[in-house]
Amino acid sequence: MISRMREDIQSIFHRDPAARNTFEVLTCYPGLHAIWLHRVAHGLWRRNWKLLARLVSHSARWITGIEIHPGAKIGRRFFIDHGMGVVIGETAEIGDDVTLYHGVTLGGTTWNKGKRHPTLENGVVVGAGAKVLGPFTVGAGAKIGSNAVVTKAVPPGATAVGIPGRIIEAKKVEAAEQADFDAYGISGDMPDPVARSIGAILTHLKSMEGRMDGMCGALNALGSDYCAGELPELPSSELEGTQPDKVLSEGNQANPE
Repeated sequence: MISRMREDIQSIFHRDPAARNTFEVLTCYPGLHAIWLHRVAHGLWRRNWKLLARLVSHSARWITGIEIHPGAKIGRRFFIDHGMGVVIGETAEIGDDVTLYHGVTLGGTTWNKGKRHPTLENGVVVGAGAKVLGPFTVGAGAKIGSNAVVTKAVPPGATAVGIPGRIIEAKKVEAAEQADFDAYGISGDMPDPVARSIGAILTHLKSMEGRMDGMCGALNALGSDYCAGELPELPSSELEGTQPDKVLSEGNQANPE
C-alpha cells in the first residue's frame, strides 16, 4: 500500500508542474484524497459492505468535490487534476496512468443494470469538462479534448474533440510514448476538423476547375466556339485560417498574387 501511495505522489510531480513538495501534495490535492478514499470504499464494496462503501464515497465527495462510485475499477497512477465536478460511474473501468481534469463525467446512457459506463485504457487523457458516455472503450494513449461529448469508441492513440466527439487524428502508440503528456487532452499541433473539411472541398473544387478548363480546350480544338465564363478567384488571404498548409501551397501556385 505504501508503494502505491508513493506512486500516486510521484505521478502528480510528473504531470503537474505546480506541485512543489510532498507535503503540499499530501495536503492540497483533492484528486489524491479522492483516489485514496475510493480505494477504501472499493475494498468495502468488494466485501459486500455496500452501505458503508457508499458512505465513504459520499464523504469523499463532500470533502473533495469528486464523485467516484465505490464500484468503479481504477488502475495505478491515476491522476485527477483540480478535480471539482468529476463524476465516475459504477461500472467505469480506468487503466494505469490515466489523467482526468475537472468537470469530467464518465457516465452512462441507460438505466439498465450491467455495464453502462466507459472503459479507459492505459495512458488516456480526458480534458476539462469532457463527457464520456456509454459502455465503450477509449483506447490506450487516446486523448479527449476539453468539453467534448464522446458516445462512441475511440481508437488507441486517437484524439477526439467536439460535440458529438469526432476523431481528428490517430497514431500508433508505442510503450515508450506512454510517458508523453498533453495537458487537457490538447497538443500544440492539433488539427482543426472543420478546416480539414473546408480544405478538402477547396482542393476538390480546384481539381474540377482544372477539368472544366481541359474540356473547354478540347471543345475549342474540335471547332466549337463554346467558352465557359470566368470564375471568380477565391480570396486566398481570407482562407489562410481555414485551409491546411498543403491546400494553401497548391492554391498559391495556381493563383499567384
